[in-house]
Amino acid sequence: MKKKIFFTAYSLSLGGIEKALVNLLHVLDKDKYDITLVLEKKEGIFLDQLPEHIHVIEYALDHSKNVLVRKIKNRLHLIKWKIGHKNKYDFAISFATYSIPGAHLALNASKETALWVHNNYYQLYNGNVREMKKFFRRVKMKKFRHHVYVSYDNMNTMLEHFPQYKNRSMVCNNMIDYQTMRKEANESIDVEKKGITFVNVGRHEEHQKRLSRIIDATDRLKREGYQFQVWLVGDGVNHQKYMEQVKILGLDDTIIFFGKQKNPYPYYKKADAVLLSSKYEGYPVVFVEAMTLNKPIVTTAVSDYREIENRYGIVVENNASAIYDGMKQFLDHGFEISEPFDPQKFNDKMLEIFENLIEGKK
Repeated sequence: MKKKIFFTAYSLSLGGIEKALVNLLHVLDKDKYDITLVLEKKEGIFLDQLPEHIHVIEYALDHSKNVLVRKIKNRLHLIKWKIGHKNKYDFAISFATYSIPGAHLALNASKETALWVHNNYYQLYNGNVREMKKFFRRVKMKKFRHHVYVSYDNMNTMLEHFPQYKNRSMVCNNMIDYQTMRKEANESIDVEKKGITFVNVGRHEEHQKRLSRIIDATDRLKREGYQFQVWLVGDGVNHQKYMEQVKILGLDDTIIFFGKQKNPYPYYKKADAVLLSSKYEGYPVVFVEAMTLNKPIVTTAVSDYREIENRYGIVVENNASAIYDGMKQFLDHGFEISEPFDPQKFNDKMLEIFENLIEGKK
């Protein structure tokens, strides 16, 4: 008999968490699991990439302008939902950590629950432990039976501030749908490559992603006479700001913006190296995507960077000037990947961890 698994997330818009969720749902065996996915908003670039057998439900909140009306409607909606879904599932997962309604729905759906923690929340809250703990009280962290982190670095950071949850904590890296990825990487794109090319894929948001580091490093390298390109694939709240910065610096021919792309993999394949400038990460999906497509990585020292260093790419210090050093090193010397990455072996290992959790063998 199939296990009934319940997932919650905010939406399937562009983002690492959303992509990781879609990848996971592709990897899970449909003959073993009957999967329901509840979204606060049934929308996003990845929505049509879900496997057909996934049951998708929209938990639509009311957004009335009248605050009192909104609160009453949403409260009644939650009560009705809880009555209809109370402990109907064998296991419930709040996958998008930031979705507070999603966490509450998961806790109601099953007695066996897991909270997925994708990011470094200590960094996200700029070291403000009080605000970080306030957030995790809101998602009712203490009520979840299991806390699943996507990297050891993030788990260890969190346990410094939540040592009482050590026995509930475990690590499961983000899995990948590598067969689809490799197939989609072969799709043709009408892009002219000029010289050595770096590609960055992700959300255009400065607080975490720090794309200004890439822009500043590119400006410095161009003034030193280097000829190369940087492709920025993605969108976000700071997208326009970055475009204006590039225009002011006269880098329009060097830094090329491609916006949101449902299929970013041809850009990986055509580029020479993958570039990550983040201040912090959970476990970057970009790492596994780059390794799967056999592309060197130039990255700041974010979570679990030791897996990358000297084997799959160049790791630099996590500061504003270090990305310049990494890009320069690659332009001067390149980088040869020292060992092949086996995505099937990687997935098998993570899938075993996931299934042991679901089966109560953790």
